[in-house]
Amino acid sequence: MNTKMMKSVFIVGLLFLQISCLNVKNNRDDIRPNVIIILTDDQGYGDLAAHGNELISTPNMDKLYKESVRFTDFHVAPMCTPTRGMLLTGVDAFRNGAIFVTQGRSEIHQQFPTMADVFAENGYATGHFGKWHLGDNYPYRPQDRGFQETIHHGAWGITSMVDFWSNDYYDDTYSHNGQYESYPGYCTDVWFDEAMKWMKKQKDQDKPFFIYIPTNVPHVPLIVNDNYLDAYKDKVPLNVAAFYGMISQCDENLGRLELFLEQNELKENTIFVFMTDNGTDQGQNVYNAGMRGKKTSHYDGGHRVPFFIRWPAKGITGGKDINELTHVTDVLPTLTNLCGIQGLDDMNGLDLSPLIFGKEESLTDRKIVISFRELNPESSAVLWNKWRLVNGEELYNIEQDPAQATDISSQYPEIYRDMKDHLDRWYEEMLPLQDQKDLISIGTRHEPETFLSSANWIGDYCDSYQNIVRNPAKFGYWDLQVSTSGTYQISLHRWDKESDLALDESFVLDDNNVMRDGPLTIAPLPVTGGSMTIGSKHLSKQVGPGATEVNFEVELNEGDQMKLEARLLDSDGQDLCGAYFTYIKKIN
Repeated sequence: MNTKMMKSVFIVGLLFLQISCLNVKNNRDDIRPNVIIILTDDQGYGDLAAHGNELISTPNMDKLYKESVRFTDFHVAPMCTPTRGMLLTGVDAFRNGAIFVTQGRSEIHQQFPTMADVFAENGYATGHFGKWHLGDNYPYRPQDRGFQETIHHGAWGITSMVDFWSNDYYDDTYSHNGQYESYPGYCTDVWFDEAMKWMKKQKDQDKPFFIYIPTNVPHVPLIVNDNYLDAYKDKVPLNVAAFYGMISQCDENLGRLELFLEQNELKENTIFVFMTDNGTDQGQNVYNAGMRGKKTSHYDGGHRVPFFIRWPAKGITGGKDINELTHVTDVLPTLTNLCGIQGLDDMNGLDLSPLIFGKEESLTDRKIVISFRELNPESSAVLWNKWRLVNGEELYNIEQDPAQATDISSQYPEIYRDMKDHLDRWYEEMLPLQDQKDLISIGTRHEPETFLSSANWIGDYCDSYQNIVRNPAKFGYWDLQVSTSGTYQISLHRWDKESDLALDESFVLDDNNVMRDGPLTIAPLPVTGGSMTIGSKHLSKQVGPGATEVNFEVELNEGDQMKLEARLLDSDGQDLCGAYFTYIKKIN
């Protein structure tokens, strides 16, 4: 080969190499990032060392803090369900319907797609491990709302009225895609173990994934291994020691997850979000980062929470704080933009990626209303830059007064009036939206037997056994829709049927809660029958002492919408309490 030919071959080879390298680069750029969201339960802004708490040990959360972009003025709802609904829809709670933790107000309206729906429609595998608290019946369960894989407990937490009867945080039974399965170990360990197994499976199949890990800790009941409790009990009150111990145990699992990501070469191209669902529930009097208020409060301590985001492949890493007013509804539009996928049109949140990448220094001017449970301007907060209007009356500037100690509404009447007018307009806009019902479907193949609980009825607050210790006379109803015509069996229980307890028996709850001095005993009731009103039908029956249930059969027609109210009776036919546990199935 002569010199001229050798030169030509070399040039052709060089061009081929450059094109190959360019293709590799383009292919890498085209690889969609994975997304992980960790949402802890009742951990406030001050409940980690990175935010100045010198009493708690959270080394892995602190490391994530250092490796992330941090939003320092990020807000959620003061209670968990509204935060979860807003996170998953990008829509304000009073629009999406999930405004409270019980009493029939914890479901996302069916017309709103979720974050899982969005990612699934864009080719992602979607997984959920931990708490849900956005509905326990079809069509509101996680597997009905876009998650292809879900392992979760019922309602607000383990030991709630909806949760599996014998669960106590250890070696429990959880719903796996609608079927109960047993899992060994402490609950937080289970969520992370199963999440990592699932992520490994997606990686092996070259499938991008979106995974949501909402832990049930450090929410009550305060149950944790002694070694975590012992680390704090000489420094803080016992309830806070258990609370901090649950956070430390969760922190260890975060460390295990980070090691998993590194070992499986997933860390670089994974968008990692860490946040919490509301202000602290136990740590306020120990350390609250200078804020006033805690969980359920409309002061900043009730709704300002950590929000960290990391994506090393795109330079979203540590050393940067963003102090703009931001909100949980911003997460979904931000993630869809970062991932380059089709988002949703009808969202209230803003895309934060221009702030994250430094393309913009501020967001468009916005006012955010913080409210939950019920429409009441006197139980709310309006956020506007660093201004706070609390409960429709008190005005604060948290830049000058982070503890919200001095009401300055009289000093700034124009600011006060502007924020009050915004609250009034918001209230009028939300008022007609509160009448939409979230109907539970019965007789559907997706849920062959519908398990209804007092935690989800519309009526008296009754989502845990503690609610019935002093006064068992709690009553409520469920809104139902019939999917298929036929004969239905409706079984009324006082206790979860897995318990095998009779209607008139007592019940002892011993969940190892450090806040309780011994077991909790719920007294027996002289239940000998039950009554049921479903639509226009009213039925009543006596079954005698020792029975575990009262059964009725009714004919129902497809498409019917109706209320079901179930009550337990004494031998004189007098109401004793609602049927806390009611089961419905089509039998023909």
